[in-house]
Amino acid sequence: MDIQTSIVYNIFFKDRLKAIGRYAQFADEIQRQQLLELLHKASGTEWGKRYGYKHIRHYDEYKNLFPVRKYDEIKADVMRMIKGEKNVLWDGSCHWFAKSSGTTSDKSKFIPVTSDILRHCHYQGGKDTVALYLNNHPQSRFFTGKGLILGGSHAPSALNAHAHCGDLSAVLLQNLNPLINCIRVPEKRIILMDEWESKIKAIVKSTCRENVNNLSGVPSWMLVLIKAVLAYTGKKYLTEVWPNLEVFFHGGISFLPYRDEYKSLIPSDQMHYMETYNASEGFFGIQDDPHDHSLLLMLDYGIFYEFIPLNELDSDNPTVLPLWEVEKEKNYAMVITTAGGLWRYLIGDTVKFTSLHPYKFIISGRTKHFINAFGEELMVNNADTALQMACKCTGAKIKEYTVAPLFLLDKAKGRHQWMIEFEKKPASIAEFSHLLDESLKQVNSDYEAKRYKEISLQPLEIIVAREGCFYDWLKNKGKLGGQHKIPRLSNDRTILEELIKLNKN
Repeated sequence: MDIQTSIVYNIFFKDRLKAIGRYAQFADEIQRQQLLELLHKASGTEWGKRYGYKHIRHYDEYKNLFPVRKYDEIKADVMRMIKGEKNVLWDGSCHWFAKSSGTTSDKSKFIPVTSDILRHCHYQGGKDTVALYLNNHPQSRFFTGKGLILGGSHAPSALNAHAHCGDLSAVLLQNLNPLINCIRVPEKRIILMDEWESKIKAIVKSTCRENVNNLSGVPSWMLVLIKAVLAYTGKKYLTEVWPNLEVFFHGGISFLPYRDEYKSLIPSDQMHYMETYNASEGFFGIQDDPHDHSLLLMLDYGIFYEFIPLNELDSDNPTVLPLWEVEKEKNYAMVITTAGGLWRYLIGDTVKFTSLHPYKFIISGRTKHFINAFGEELMVNNADTALQMACKCTGAKIKEYTVAPLFLLDKAKGRHQWMIEFEKKPASIAEFSHLLDESLKQVNSDYEAKRYKEISLQPLEIIVAREGCFYDWLKNKGKLGGQHKIPRLSNDRTILEELIKLNKN
């Protein structure tokens, strides 16, 4: 570690790492304390008074106050906050809201980004990411270069005289300590541009001669930027443009389908990859071990966690478990209570714990984005892992994909249809299909059972997408760039049919 990075590490990060080290032994106590602090801070709000927060001393009292909620059930209160009302869901007023919308819907969500969740969660998560990175890579020269952050496509805009909204990344950048801008590129004017394609061009021109040594963003969109940089500079490898590049902090979607492509464009043993889980609702996880793709659950960010077994999610009275009652290798829908005023809020992501001491997990998918049309319970992490296995065997590289069931009513069974846009096609699509099918059997026993003698599932089918098909679909939806992503799995064929139609144009 160079002197400059070492000084920053010792002053700002060393003590914090000791606190994170307590997660393994004191997770339950930390989480119980988080809940009590949240209830105390919100005791004077409308919700706090309505449910008697000041009298609650234990989790068992809290969990019986009201059921788990979705956005539609708090939307009216959020709209009041946007209009400037104070002490509704959280203490005081809220001036910033992260605009979030599902890829299949034009309806927008406005997630409150209070000063407490901004400071103690989102920004703390960023600091802890750097702390853990430096701890794992003591040879780093992190603070001798600049970080390139590829943000979202919704620039901050006024909702009214009281409130502003934008992509989470835009909200974070707008409120960032000005000193951070000294070690970040591009300038705020460029990174907050609304029009995606113009923004990419501006980023390339303004950063290709900078000493960039770290990247942050969504893997699929960062890949678009990397290729634009290479096209502009005429270079083959990104290390020829930024020779001191050492780490990519990524999140939003699985990195597995893109890993080989990144390695081919950044052929350096000194390049590292580190996953984070920062959503509009909060910063939840950080990869703390370079050799383990699981994420460490961050326990002291002003968030209290609960979990619903995925197979009970649609029941009238699902089991809701606190962190200390979860089990390994089970899929759970995540429920959060936060300093952003979200109370027992169903975030929409599913996780699977890989360790309980400390609590570490993988993001297994979305509560809406999985396939269970034939009892196969296929999750996104299954699909990503199987794709990686098939790519490794064939040398193929994936750019984008989505999957939906095809019902063969005349045979009382069906199959999965995959639309895949390849960065590098395999020599044989038939062989790739077979390997993908076999890999899915290895990673998902339910899929294997339904494929046995084709009881209910026939072999999968691959539709090869033309170049740019998924990009065009997102563009037609007004969802280019930043935090927008392709839904990987769906129980219905709406998205796939739209893509099939677009693929013929």
